[in-house]
Amino acid sequence: MKKQSLSKSFIIAFSLFFGLVLLGFFIFKGLKTFSDKDRVVTVKGLAEMNMTATSASIELNFSFSGDHLQELIRRTDDKKNAIISYLTENGFDKNDITIQNMGVTDLQKYYETVWRNDEQVPVKIDRYTIVQSLTVRSTDVKNTEDKTAKIRLDLASKDLTSNIYTAYDFPDLNSIKPELIAESTKNARIAGEQFANDSQAKLGKIKTASQGQITIAGKYYYDEDLSDLPKEPYIQKARVVSTIVFFLE
Repeated sequence: MKKQSLSKSFIIAFSLFFGLVLLGFFIFKGLKTFSDKDRVVTVKGLAEMNMTATSASIELNFSFSGDHLQELIRRTDDKKNAIISYLTENGFDKNDITIQNMGVTDLQKYYETVWRNDEQVPVKIDRYTIVQSLTVRSTDVKNTEDKTAKIRLDLASKDLTSNIYTAYDFPDLNSIKPELIAESTKNARIAGEQFANDSQAKLGKIKTASQGQITIAGKYYYDEDLSDLPKEPYIQKARVVSTIVFFLE
């Protein structure tokens, strides 16, 4: 009986001891986990990507103003046809030339009043203004600037001076956004791992992440945060900075 009582007491004591040890272990793990949640590192990941234009266009527009509408229409048509003839003779496909509707502004008056020498005096103005625009589409984006410069000089020499400028169509941002975000996240993790190694810790899971605004810069779009901007007008650089908070283990 005495031996049985000692045996039961031993089992109870051992169970109690084991239970206390187990309880202490879980408390330790819980406190450690709670402590680890307070250990985080915030890093930024930069990603940049060049985008090449898929097509380009050469925009031409000119205007005439005067008091006789029909005469202005005739002059506008003559100049438009002369420009189209020049373009087709110099290798541009007529199907790539879009002619916008003629814009007519009618002020419905021939004079306006202005102040001169402290009195109002009438000044003659042109009643009508006609604006004509043409667009030439091109997939040869690399040579569009050179072609535009030649057109500008040639038309000026033919007394067909127009306002001429180029425009480019770039891929939609949504088409490169996934790759850009993935690259910025990857670079953020590399920075986080470096910090963790320096701190003798291990990089854990992501706590929070925020994607910065995607910015675009190029020859005609300046961004002081971007370096090595493309000099070619048909190339733009997209840039994003993601901010990610990692747990440290």
